Amino acid sequence: TTITISNNITSIEECTFYGCSSLTNVTIPDSVTSIGDRAFGGCLGLTSVIWNAEKCTIAGSHNSTIFDSCSNLSNVTIGNSVKTIPHYVFYNCGGLTSVTIGNSVTSIGEYAFYNCSGLTSITIPDSVTSIGYSAFYSCSGLRQVFYKGSEQQWNKISIGMNNDYLTKATRYY
Repeated sequence: TTITISNNITSIEECTFYGCSSLTNVTIPDSVTSIGDRAFGGCLGLTSVIWNAEKCTIAGSHNSTIFDSCSNLSNVTIGNSVKTIPHYVFYNCGGLTSVTIGNSVTSIGEYAFYNCSGLTSITIPDSVTSIGYSAFYSCSGLRQVFYKGSEQQWNKISIGMNNDYLTKATRYY
């Protein structure tokens, strides 16, 4: 039900935990430098992810669907050492309600939170300079954006098209 990956693990291969329906909690340490596509995809019982891996690359295809269709995933904390939120990483995670992004993230990839219709709030640090195309597409529940910078800083972020739910949500500075 719970996985705490040890600090000596550097790689999580493609589909390693795919479909592990009893898995509820995952912690990814900063020692992990590579995660394969759908490594945790279809883990329907997964509710919480703590992601601390800083220099993590996504192995496999361009579509980094690491947590694809984890429909009960509700809380995600992306640690302060993470620099980039990859494309498609939380694709189709409809149960996701809250995301906190660490202070070192500079970019949020395309379709990163696509169809996360349960997402109601997100905390974005002032380190973010770009948000990819459709990163928050079909996030119809998104109502609050807690931005850790000023309105002037927010206006400088490069925000790709099809992010209406993000841009129309109430922002708190």
